[in-house]
Amino acid sequence: MLQFLLRRLMWFAITLLVVTSVSFFLMRAVKGGPFDGERKLDPAIEANINARYHLDWNKYKQFAQYMGPFNLDERGLFGTREQVFGGVLTGDFGPSFRYRDFTVNDIIGQSLPISALLGTVAMMWALALGISAGVASALRRGSGLDVSMRLAATGGIALPNFVIAGFLIILFVFLIPLFPVAGWGTIQHMMLPGFCLGLVFAAYIARLTRTGMLETLSQDHIRTAHAKGLAPRHVVLRHALKGGLLPVVSYLGPATAGILTGSLVIERIFNIPGMGSHFVNSATNRDYTLAMGVTILYTVLVYALNTIVDLAYTLLDPRIKLEEQ
Repeated sequence: MLQFLLRRLMWFAITLLVVTSVSFFLMRAVKGGPFDGERKLDPAIEANINARYHLDWNKYKQFAQYMGPFNLDERGLFGTREQVFGGVLTGDFGPSFRYRDFTVNDIIGQSLPISALLGTVAMMWALALGISAGVASALRRGSGLDVSMRLAATGGIALPNFVIAGFLIILFVFLIPLFPVAGWGTIQHMMLPGFCLGLVFAAYIARLTRTGMLETLSQDHIRTAHAKGLAPRHVVLRHALKGGLLPVVSYLGPATAGILTGSLVIERIFNIPGMGSHFVNSATNRDYTLAMGVTILYTVLVYALNTIVDLAYTLLDPRIKLEEQ
């Protein structure tokens, strides 16, 4: 396992460097800048702002400064002037170009816990509904229940979450007033947006669980367990469920990263101050540092969660060896 983790750590460093480099230069290749607007700035003011944030440097010096921890000045790569940014290597993503009173670390620190809590609620809904529906569908293959579950899963995948959110707001806010329509701070504020965010993931999990369970239920050791006279409930829970959840486990890595960092649509509909809105606003506002910070955060989450998924594989199926992956 140690060799596996060291190899993953090496590839993580390479992946993070590639993602950071490509994102950095692609953003600066797009026309416009973070201080462009409908009202044209005075050339002198614009020059002073660019000098303040070192946007008048060439892209390679900007990249070296962004990565850090180097002291850079206009005379060369290394100098004596105090740098504007601490550098990614020191854990400092720098100041936001649009939110002048906040650093990127401040914005992420305020919004990420909110999106993470919302994502946790959504993932709980997704796992509870998806696994239950997938197992029931597999055990009643070809029945009316199976057909109904598959149709519901297809509908959940096909319908955008803002359509689902609209219907549920009409039903549970206006017709049956059980939940508040917007805001954040109580459990009631979390339940409805968490359900809307997790429903699409529940549909995917249901289909994956059904597929994995059908394949596992047809294997020899399951037939042997039935032949020994074990109760069907014990066969499913103790023997079939572990193998049936393998496709779900492989899906949970990127799904959890996406769900934990928030959904722009759901957060906008329910007026939740999470990461989703910052991710999109950073692109539309050309907020270079905020966009880079969120991109790096996504990369770290996806890579870390996929590594956890690979480790979980060995717990669910001892035949899988980490060194062979």
